[in-house]
Amino acid sequence: MNSMKWVIAAVVGTFVLAPLPVLAQKAGQDGYQVGQRLGQTGKAGAGRFREISWDDLIPADWNPEKFFLDLKLNDLQDNDPRAAEVMQKIREEWDRAPLVQRFNGERIRIPGFIVPLETDGKTIREFLLVPYFGACVHVPPPPANQLIHVMPDKPVSAKLDMLPVWVNGVLNVARFESDLGNAGYQLRAITVEEYKEPMPK
Repeated sequence: MNSMKWVIAAVVGTFVLAPLPVLAQKAGQDGYQVGQRLGQTGKAGAGRFREISWDDLIPADWNPEKFFLDLKLNDLQDNDPRAAEVMQKIREEWDRAPLVQRFNGERIRIPGFIVPLETDGKTIREFLLVPYFGACVHVPPPPANQLIHVMPDKPVSAKLDMLPVWVNGVLNVARFESDLGNAGYQLRAITVEEYKEPMPK
């Protein structure tokens, strides 16, 4: 079982400092490591959707690093009550992360990993799209502006669970709460397709 100190380091490192080597302890079916992000193609999906990156969903004036300047993780012990307090403060800050309003109603294309919310074991009818492998499962969820609640027009195969995909659809700025994480965006997915681009080096 992961210690509270490790969990805090994972939250800070995965989003603020980029994937840390210590997080690369579990690999997905395709060899993706916890915290690993997908690359962009720079192409528009068949000319119908504007490809965006996860960084585009973060307001330019939001700097989460400021929130962590006073954290001294090395001073925290596993049984230190301050560790739980720090984790709670991080969660509250993440859940109210600001959003980019200009994407409301935009037809977009974005890569990510599927975290099922509603599934019958054969198909997935609702899911969270996350920017890096392991988010919401192996490590705590990222900020709300890095979580997308996806409602596909057609159920997708459960074989895509935790696998990388491209999602094309209409994005709306709308908060959504779930047990696995609180999303700042909702996406009506017109198509969900397997991610075919080469893995980043």
